[in-house]
Amino acid sequence: MTRIARLLLIASFLLLSSAAALAHPADEFCTADSGLDPALCRALSEADKAADPDVYGTGSMLDDEQRARVRKAIKLDRPWWRTAGLYIKLGFEHILPGGLDHILFVLALFLASTRLKPLLIQISVFTIAHTITLGVAAAGWVKAPGAIVEPLIAVSIAFVAVENLLARDMTRWRPFVVFGFGLFHGLGFASVLLDLGLPDNQFLTALVGFNVGVELGQISVILAAWFLLRRWFTRAWYRSRVVLPASLLIALTGTWWAVQRIFLT
Repeated sequence: MTRIARLLLIASFLLLSSAAALAHPADEFCTADSGLDPALCRALSEADKAADPDVYGTGSMLDDEQRARVRKAIKLDRPWWRTAGLYIKLGFEHILPGGLDHILFVLALFLASTRLKPLLIQISVFTIAHTITLGVAAAGWVKAPGAIVEPLIAVSIAFVAVENLLARDMTRWRPFVVFGFGLFHGLGFASVLLDLGLPDNQFLTALVGFNVGVELGQISVILAAWFLLRRWFTRAWYRSRVVLPASLLIALTGTWWAVQRIFLT
């Protein structure tokens, strides 16, 4: 067994054994290590403590709808560039290390071809698609339940990886497939922003910052894969020893996540 095959075998065990925890973890905000905007956390904490049981019901904790109203009313008094920097960080961290499903999708795109043009086409189409749905969903114009979006993200990972197994290069329909799946990934990104609760007076700044952070995370994944594998692109065994085993691993992981999200959640 070659060194690459052994590494892929170990990776497959780690991915499948930890899929439930790493695939798309439930984001816990307003905790010490959440990375959420401190101003939003403080406001929510103060609102929880000050909640009047006669107004909000039994107990002092606000429900999700009440929390959403509090978040919407928050006005941040800091300059826009600080908000942009914070949400760039949050968007980047949603990919690295928090978004293993998005990482595997991008890697599946990367494995489709060793040529630069097909890779740029796929990444550009994916970026356009998820930017569209991220914006319209975060603005509240489109709503899609996670019970639909998350399984479709898992299916997209498996589908693209299986196509890598069947085709030696990017197919003519691949950009359209990537665009369609990118729309669902954008809805997944938007769910994070909706959980964050963006205040009205800096909504656009935070939205753009988060999207930039996501893009930087995706580019980092592509660059890391390229630097790691570029020396083997021209080898005769690159497809059989790298592309096929890696795509098979990604396909199995995506399939397992889809089963989990449809039947076991």
